Amino acid sequence: MPYRYRPAFTLVELLVVIAIIGVLVALLLPAIQASREAARRSQCQNNLRQLALAVHNFESSRGQFPPSFEIQRGTALTGNNGSWSIHGRILPYHEESAAYDLVKLDIAWDAQLDSGVPQTRIGIYLCPSEVHDTVRIRNGAPYIYPQNYGFNLGTWHVYDPATGEAGPGAFAVNGGVRHSSIADGTAHTLCAAEVKAFTSYFRNSSDPGPTIPQQPADITAFATGSQFKLGPMTNDNTGHTEWCDGRVHHSGITTTFVPNTVVAYQHTDGLTYDIDYNSQQEGKSATQPTYAAITSRSYHPDMVNAAFMDGSVRVIHDDIDLFLWRALSTRDGGEIAKLNED
Repeated sequence: MPYRYRPAFTLVELLVVIAIIGVLVALLLPAIQASREAARRSQCQNNLRQLALAVHNFESSRGQFPPSFEIQRGTALTGNNGSWSIHGRILPYHEESAAYDLVKLDIAWDAQLDSGVPQTRIGIYLCPSEVHDTVRIRNGAPYIYPQNYGFNLGTWHVYDPATGEAGPGAFAVNGGVRHSSIADGTAHTLCAAEVKAFTSYFRNSSDPGPTIPQQPADITAFATGSQFKLGPMTNDNTGHTEWCDGRVHHSGITTTFVPNTVVAYQHTDGLTYDIDYNSQQEGKSATQPTYAAITSRSYHPDMVNAAFMDGSVRVIHDDIDLFLWRALSTRDGGEIAKLNED
């Protein structure tokens, strides 16, 4: 019988093909990841745009922007969670009326857990890149859902219960901010920016004073005597885990530091945490002011998304000038005029 040639791959040819496929996959994966990140970033920006629109609809209906927290001047809360957040107040302005109708804003949110609303995942309150998109657990049961967008409460000073003075941000304790209050211009004033859920923080220290810290290391000096909300487990770190709660460490930001600044704190457990700081929870004291360093953070590389009070959404890079970043968080600080003069 004559020999019949059967074409086939040699071992060398097979290895070459495998190597080529490997190279193509290696080239393709970063492109896929970049495409996915671009889609997540776009969705995150859309969420912020809807939040900005919701607070404007609130202002059109109520005559002022929503308060970040409500407390009678010179008083302290008898419970822990007495005031709903801006997120809770704007529910009916972004198609969440069903949830809004199940609760009462004049009753503490943690007294209404049976409504199921605090444990509800509100889609536009969460960035698609959030790695802990999960309900917070307390005593083995679902307690409340986190969120990823903090409203602008200013630079450092948040509220003085003795005088009733609120911070310089676009939103304030006990409200009162209107369009006419934003003298710096809505295009130059932050509305909200990204935060990370389950952020480590400490709170309720001695009074740090009104001078704004200039370096992250300055915050560690306030740790003595503070109440710590951090630990090795996700649920130990409870900053930005309560979308219903109006306090700055849950639903706000301040511009003490530029976005994604690592505020490192080495705890007694031997671990180092990237922390936020609230000197006194709003409503905790009838006399001691609230100062806070609540840093805007994001899982998007080297930037955060931020909404402005004119409804626009922009990318803010980590290397933004600190003076400019702080200027963007004041509603009537006059910094824009100063920059124009310079």
